[in-house]
Amino acid sequence: MTTPRIGILAVQGDVREHVAAFHELGVDTVPVRRPEEVGRIDALVVPGGESTVMDKLVRTFGLYEPLRERLEHGMPAYGSCAGMIMLADRVSDGAAGQQTLGGLDITVRRNAFGRQVDSFEAELDFVGLDEPVHAVFIRAPWVDQVGDGVEVLARVGEGPAAGKIVAVRQDGLLATSFHPEVGTDRRIHAEFVKIVSSRA
Repeated sequence: MTTPRIGILAVQGDVREHVAAFHELGVDTVPVRRPEEVGRIDALVVPGGESTVMDKLVRTFGLYEPLRERLEHGMPAYGSCAGMIMLADRVSDGAAGQQTLGGLDITVRRNAFGRQVDSFEAELDFVGLDEPVHAVFIRAPWVDQVGDGVEVLARVGEGPAAGKIVAVRQDGLLATSFHPEVGTDRRIHAEFVKIVSSRA
């Protein structure tokens, strides 16, 4: 079986880090910057970055409609940090005029954990993984509400944000508040590859 071609939305954010993570897993990636590239991929990764900037660039480059259409027709996608916001149907504190690609029946809160200086790391239990995930949170969102079809995969275990939802899945869509691409643990990327392969 051929490995899936995973597109990395390459308008802003942690693009190289995601490319490196999938490369370690032997999976091809395709940078997505133009509308014609959307039809050449089997799945999409929306990296961490700045969600408001990403939203503006997606629309400027003519990617908004083709990406929404592919997502509506069941293309798998994974979003980390800002990518979670971009895949959410609702943003509780979005900037004026901010839009998302949508698909995940969740409400997210931007910068929920605070500013850059409030960034932190934590060990998280993650549904389906035997060992905890070392999670890096950088100006991260959290999920305020989930719809009936959304599976909660991880919550913050302790501290002021204990219990807050930081990883979800709905059908072929996966999202985390944190950045697995910046570490060396590739299990979440591998989980996404399984999702994509199972839906090929």
